[in-house]
Amino acid sequence: MNHSTAHEPPPTPFARLHHRGGALLLPNAWDHASAAALVAEGFEAVGTTSLGVAAGLGLPDGAAATAEATVALARRLGRGSFLFSVDAEGGFSEDPAEVAALARRLYAAGAAGINLEDGRPDGTLAPVALHAAKIAAAKEAAPALFVNARTDTYWLGCERERTGARLAAYERAGADGVFVPGLSDRAEIAALAARLTAPLNVLFAPGGPGLAELTALGVRRVSLGSLLYREALAGAVASAAAIRDGRPADRGALSYAQVQALAPGAASGGRGGDDVDDG
Repeated sequence: MNHSTAHEPPPTPFARLHHRGGALLLPNAWDHASAAALVAEGFEAVGTTSLGVAAGLGLPDGAAATAEATVALARRLGRGSFLFSVDAEGGFSEDPAEVAALARRLYAAGAAGINLEDGRPDGTLAPVALHAAKIAAAKEAAPALFVNARTDTYWLGCERERTGARLAAYERAGADGVFVPGLSDRAEIAALAARLTAPLNVLFAPGGPGLAELTALGVRRVSLGSLLYREALAGAVASAAAIRDGRPADRGALSYAQVQALAPGAASGGRGGDDVDDG
């Protein structure tokens, strides 16, 4: 897509989800099963969570070593027929050419979009010009890929007063959307949304504005980040502890057959059938 037309009527199904009446609620998955289960529940698209990918490998979030695992996850998700966006961190490189190569790989795997963040693992922000160059390189490499430019000014608690200027530079570089995790003040959300051309994405905050209110404030996309992954871990531990302690365990789990059916091309019944839950 030419940068000068980046915010004309969007050409892809995923982009169009950001330009309609209500904000897109984008739940974040960490593997194929979690993504497929969310789609089966009726969600139109899913994102991925970098924390879920990293933790599954026994690595901290933000580690460059998760790049190949991120691409591998995209390939697994690409086997499905649903729309998904990949958390690509900062592109796993400071070289825009390498970020462009990553964008091509993720698009070839089936990704409809990616997040590119300016926050660094050391808690600093990348220079605006460098991050803008990454965005431009990604768009040139994969024009149909929805590039969601994330700024971590609020997440890291630095340069908040420069948030608007950073996002404006990312828009000029060709970003299709912009993401400000940690932004939760209603007045600040509304002011920023009014200033932007690209759709504004915020991170859902328990206890903060809900989906309807965020839509009214001008938000076009609401991400759940690592929330579902953390809740899944907490639920698994709580169920195991309840059984150990002789307390009733939550019986809301999917059956073996339901999980088996989430795999593309899975035969009905599986190896254990409906009643086998230890597979």
